[in-house]
Amino acid sequence: MNYYSTNKKSKKVSFKDAVIKGIADDGGLFLPEYFPVFPEKFVNEINEFSFQEISYKIAASFIEDEIPSSILNAIIERAINFDAPLSRLNENTNILELFYGPTLAFKDFGARFMAEVLSYFSKESKQDINILVATSGDTGSAVSNGFFDMEGIKVYLLYPSKKVSHIQEMQLTTLDRNITALEVEGTFDDCQKLVKQAFLDSEITRNLFLSSANSINIARLLPQSFYYFNAYKQLKDKKKPLIFSVPSGNFGNLTGGLIAKKMGLPVDKFIAAVNINDVFPVYLNTGKFIPKPSIKTISNAMDVGNPSNFHRILDLYNNNLDKLNNEITSYSFSDLQTKKAIKEIYNKSNYLIDPHGAVGYLALEEYITKNHIESFNGIILETAHPSKFADIMEEVVNENIQIPARLAKCLHKEKKSTKISKEYDDFKNYLINQQ
Repeated sequence: MNYYSTNKKSKKVSFKDAVIKGIADDGGLFLPEYFPVFPEKFVNEINEFSFQEISYKIAASFIEDEIPSSILNAIIERAINFDAPLSRLNENTNILELFYGPTLAFKDFGARFMAEVLSYFSKESKQDINILVATSGDTGSAVSNGFFDMEGIKVYLLYPSKKVSHIQEMQLTTLDRNITALEVEGTFDDCQKLVKQAFLDSEITRNLFLSSANSINIARLLPQSFYYFNAYKQLKDKKKPLIFSVPSGNFGNLTGGLIAKKMGLPVDKFIAAVNINDVFPVYLNTGKFIPKPSIKTISNAMDVGNPSNFHRILDLYNNNLDKLNNEITSYSFSDLQTKKAIKEIYNKSNYLIDPHGAVGYLALEEYITKNHIESFNGIILETAHPSKFADIMEEVVNENIQIPARLAKCLHKEKKSTKISKEYDDFKNYLINQQ
């Protein structure tokens, strides 16, 4: 299978080249030239397959013979070696808990898979691969964990100074060896802009072998479709309308769901749940996409004012706004509303949901209320363990939050980061001087 650029100015490339390049030469993002559709029999009999078997079937559909089946199976077994259980909140609503990986965030699925795939493809390379990653919180820790101490790979994590939680920052900045944390004096959008500029800088790309591990990289994105199928598998009554409410920032998680639907998953509606960084719901309502500087919130992983995967989503729907609105809706919520939702869920159901999941809960409630839906399968993606936001959670529920040991251990390590400005020349000079 070949992959094309959303800007449609570059030639099609193999899966291997799409993974290694990260971004197309014309600045676009890669998408497969077609989406394999699973037979209805597979979807109807999905309970017979393990999570790893489902993941393998999806991955093999896009990779084909570029990775031998035995090796791909081993990659899946190593990368997807933790669960993604569905927890019932009430009769119609479920929480898909995506925080059982090593860094307690959904980014572990994509980061670990991509690390394994890139490691396999890079064995023939005589150059170090430099991975550039912009992160608003959990991506950085998941990527650094996935690539830590990998021979021939250097990782540069760009994160916005003072705009991630303390625990997230400590996860980002307490690894060494091949991992470098760059604390950018700006927003996540500034970090993302620096990464994209580097890929389009011929002076940089002539001298450095660059790749990316954000969801702009197709190998980070595809695994995010795995757990949508696995969530469906866990539903008891599969006949009710299926609605996914997806906390959204850079929109990789939502795009993973859209890919799953194209492959045959029977989804009735996607809800893009956002905080006050509301460029996407504004677009759906007006047809105008107007990027703007991101605003800091308590759901910081969603603090994105110019989401990269927006262009993938447009491409998936052939830039047809009516089709997009037919399958996706989007709502925006404030920090105050988010805190109220956290407290409401805790008091009603004794369930502790993190700020991102709380925005997903609010969006699902708004959608079913507005549309008078009484019976449905609602699935809210809970993207990170609530203890990652312990200070916020404790303030809201007035309880001490227990931090898992694997998360707490980073709090006792030394922070190691290098501060840089948001100016591209500073970043460029830093990269060149590291070689």
